[in-house]
Amino acid sequence: MLKTLGKQIKEFKRDSILTPCFMILEVIMETLIPLLMGSIINEGVEAGNMQHIYLMGGAMLVTALVSLYAGAMGGKYGARASTGFAKNLREAMYENIQTFSFANIDKFSTAGLVTRLTTDVSNLQNAYQMILRMCIRAPFSLIIAMAASFFVSPRIASIYLIAVLILGTVLIIIMRFAMKYFSHLFEKYDALNESTQENISAARVVKAYVREDYEIDKFKKASGDVHDLGLKAEKMVILSSPFMQATVYICILLISWVGAHMIVSEELQVGDLSTLLAYCMNILMNLMMLSMVFVMITMSMASAKRVCEVLNEETTIKNPENPVMEVKDGSIVFDHVTFRYNENSETPVLDDINLKIASGETIGILGGTGSSKTSLVNLISRLYDVSQGSVLVGGRDVRDYDLEVLRNQVSVVLQKNELFSGTILDNLRWGDESASEEDCVRACKMACADEFIEKMPEGYNTRIEQGGTNVSGGQKQRLCIARALLKKPKVLILDDSTSAVDTATDAKIRKAFAEEIPGTTKLIIAQRISSVMHADRIIVMNDGKVDDVGNHEELLGRNAIYREIYEAQTGGNRDFDENGGEH
Repeated sequence: MLKTLGKQIKEFKRDSILTPCFMILEVIMETLIPLLMGSIINEGVEAGNMQHIYLMGGAMLVTALVSLYAGAMGGKYGARASTGFAKNLREAMYENIQTFSFANIDKFSTAGLVTRLTTDVSNLQNAYQMILRMCIRAPFSLIIAMAASFFVSPRIASIYLIAVLILGTVLIIIMRFAMKYFSHLFEKYDALNESTQENISAARVVKAYVREDYEIDKFKKASGDVHDLGLKAEKMVILSSPFMQATVYICILLISWVGAHMIVSEELQVGDLSTLLAYCMNILMNLMMLSMVFVMITMSMASAKRVCEVLNEETTIKNPENPVMEVKDGSIVFDHVTFRYNENSETPVLDDINLKIASGETIGILGGTGSSKTSLVNLISRLYDVSQGSVLVGGRDVRDYDLEVLRNQVSVVLQKNELFSGTILDNLRWGDESASEEDCVRACKMACADEFIEKMPEGYNTRIEQGGTNVSGGQKQRLCIARALLKKPKVLILDDSTSAVDTATDAKIRKAFAEEIPGTTKLIIAQRISSVMHADRIIVMNDGKVDDVGNHEELLGRNAIYREIYEAQTGGNRDFDENGGEH
């Protein structure tokens, strides 16, 4: 874990080294001040030596100024190192998340990743600054002050030593208990973020179903869980404060009592007692600082573990050593393909699939909910890897291709359409960054998106709000199809991507595909018979298996599942949508 986090210090190593150096310099200066003060009392005030007082006073002033400078520089470099460390952590996590396959993403909730990128990294940033400053300063100051105390009076210094040992033991016990609470606390933060994210992203659904009160109660519960666990953790941590205060006052009383007796018996000078009292406060305050460092480190340990989980997560899908950089054509072969989302699962999602699809074919995929239609097409662009068998595109196993090359040639319009903040042109150019406006218009015409874009006040420069909230479901689907077409792919997969489009527009889109991209292999997953009935072949899926393959007339005559879907949607009327939905 330390090695993983240490890699992110990178260009801030110099700042990370300078910070403890300045902290050590500050401690040395602070340790000298009580000695100089004791000297002023013993050899200046009591002896009536004004020259010595001026000399030691000047030395104290210089020492204080150097200490002030060292503290300021330590703060400056510590802040730079910790904020830089946090920046690198976030960037490294974000970059690694971009490499995740769908299988990796399934392991982490969206809310969990957001918490790791924000709250957990902030905890590590604070902890790193504390480590560079207080974790160096407090122990070093404690040791130096203890050594100086033994130099002045071993008898009185032994009081400090006993107090430090007792307090150290108490702090360790408290921190062990607190650690358990902090570990669970961040899991509750995930639940809180998840509740917030769901409510905000689905605000329209919440209002449509009048579920505001339910969501408020849900949020209150998540917030209450964070409060309760945080309170338990803080209660454990705060126990250190009364122990600390009691120890400080007991030490002062003991030192004053023992010191007074030693002064009377002339074993100790008044200045030395003043020095020892200063060191007493120094030692115990540094011990208190150390306890705060332990609290921060305890909190950050849970965060560090969660951050490292993301940093160390390796994508399940990697490029081969010598990847194929060209997809020959759009032919697809499923060769005895079996697939499981979880390798330990007994029942496969797809079971022994064998299919051959020629380049340029239009293939419809039909089946009931849960028949694994989406799982089937996800294997083509290698969003997941097969458990057994192989998937071939252009005559080569998809695992042989460079991932970027494969996914640029196998364009997928996913079941859940996503648009991003920016203009329509910005969103379309996700398909091709260098696409001209003419290319975008042509793709939109094929997707029948031009008809609503041209009615917008700013046309293709109209701004899309976050998540595409200012366009309808059908408009969003057509924009996503146009975006996929800009890739000029050899394989185009539409995963129920025209469900929000009326049948007439659906038919126009299919007609445009047939005329404009005849060489592209088109796989269309649909719930409507009208969307696939004119395909070259239709694959009927059932319970993770291929139930049948054929054209509309063949399947209508021999396949019970297809016929049942057809009759349910048409009432048995064979003239349904004969003209492809055009009226």
